[in-house]
Amino acid sequence: MAEYICVLNKDGLIIKPPKKTPVFLRMIVLVFAMVCGVYICSICLKQISTHRKFNIHNIQVIDRPFPADYPKHLQISCEHFPVPETFSRAECEHNPVRYFAILSMQRSGSGWFETLLNSHVNVSSNGEIFSVLDRRRNASSIIKTLDKVYNLDFYTSASKNECSAAVGFKWMLNQGVMVHHKEIVEYFNRRGVAAIFLFRRNLLRRMVSVMANSYDRHAKLLNGTHKSHVHSVEEAETLSKYKPTIDSTLLIENLKEVEATAAKALEYFNSTRHIVLYYEDLVKNRTILKDVQKFLRVPLMELTSRQVKIHKGPLRDHVENWEDVNKTLIGTSYESFLRADY
Repeated sequence: MAEYICVLNKDGLIIKPPKKTPVFLRMIVLVFAMVCGVYICSICLKQISTHRKFNIHNIQVIDRPFPADYPKHLQISCEHFPVPETFSRAECEHNPVRYFAILSMQRSGSGWFETLLNSHVNVSSNGEIFSVLDRRRNASSIIKTLDKVYNLDFYTSASKNECSAAVGFKWMLNQGVMVHHKEIVEYFNRRGVAAIFLFRRNLLRRMVSVMANSYDRHAKLLNGTHKSHVHSVEEAETLSKYKPTIDSTLLIENLKEVEATAAKALEYFNSTRHIVLYYEDLVKNRTILKDVQKFLRVPLMELTSRQVKIHKGPLRDHVENWEDVNKTLIGTSYESFLRADY
């Protein structure tokens, strides 16, 4: 119903019809609203279309022979087809490559373990590359180095180049791993890098090895040359003659610190695809090496190493103040370290 305006004056009541909005003005407003709506919709559709194209372009789907019950989040990017800038993979360019990193601590058997892996014709483990400070100065330099390694452009004597089926390196936990763990874990998950943790059960033996190796850096017992690893019994016997003196007052505290570091590393990298190994287990049971090869998904081979163990036999033969150490650990959770051979 139309509304009317009533005006009361001295002559009487005047009723005026309402003013009508011109039809032309209404049409202009309507057309303007429609144009704005169409424009906004077109912008939204364009953005959605661009986003979809970006995702499709950057996602590569690769069929992988995973078991039916294998977790889906671990199936992401486990196979790669890198295109190196420094050489051509030639006939092997269609062969997939797996990425890995050996995460360990100094004197935990990582050098020996790496030589075992490198005896495989299709595995390239490039050594302790982050011992160089500039490569681990910050998260950006770490990522840059990782990209170079996994693109097969980081050349070392261990590189198998075009026919590598698994490529990686060994990385000590005190070389930026713990400091930049968030960025590294994100990178590992994004690039499908598998982590191989290698620890030592007998932390007392590890401590002896660390102290002896540190001493030899300055003493250079092998004809004026420092060697962290040896390949002859004679060299091993020469290095084992040095007996370090362990500070028994700090011994338990130091052992706990090493344990805590290993536990924290496992916590940080829990979301990654990883395997946990112990040096003593590898020494006593070489079939574990087959499990490692299966983990890396490379053909099974007999792995060998020329390295010779330096500190053999009872620990009492390798510690100067053995009685103090023995007295400190007796009755503690570390007492078993006193008797273990490895």
